[in-house]
Amino acid sequence: MVEHSYVLNKPTPIVYQRLRILILDAPTNANLHLYVNEMKEFGVAVLVRTCESNYNHNLVLENDISVRDLFFNDGDPPPPEVVTDWLLLVQKSLETNTAIAVHCVAGLGRAPVLACIALVEYGMQPLDAIYFVRERRKGAINRRQLEYLKMYKKQRRRTAKCLGCSSM
Repeated sequence: MVEHSYVLNKPTPIVYQRLRILILDAPTNANLHLYVNEMKEFGVAVLVRTCESNYNHNLVLENDISVRDLFFNDGDPPPPEVVTDWLLLVQKSLETNTAIAVHCVAGLGRAPVLACIALVEYGMQPLDAIYFVRERRKGAINRRQLEYLKMYKKQRRRTAKCLGCSSM
C-alpha cells in the first residue's frame, strides 16, 4: 500500500478566549511531519489520541510534544474517566499557555466532541459549542454525540478568575 505525504483534512483550530485546541484526523507515518509542523505552529504541547494510531509517535516526542492516549469507541460519547483526564490536560494547557491537539480517525467524531466539552467547561452553552465546532469542522459530531453534548453538564467548579483573565 502506498502512503501519500499530504494532509487529507486540514487541521482545524478551535480558539475561544485563551483556550486553543487543534482538531486533527489521524496522521500516518508518511505525513506525520506535516502534522508536527502544524502542531508546532499552533503552539501545541500535548497531542491526545482518541483512537489507535497507525504511526510511530517518536517524531512527535522529538519535537517536544507529549502524547496521551484517551481511547474511546468510535461514534460514542466519551466515558467519564476520559472526560476527567481530558479536562486535566486542557487545564494544564491553559496554565502553561499552550495549545492541545486531539485526533481521531477522521477528525469528525471523538476529537470534536472533546473540543466541545472543553468549550462548555470554559463558558459556552452546549449548543453554541456544537455550532462553533461544526462551523469550523464541517461534518463534525454524529447524532448520538450531539445528544450527549446537548445534555452535558459542567464538571468544573467556577472560580473567581475568568478564562480570559490571567494573573500577573
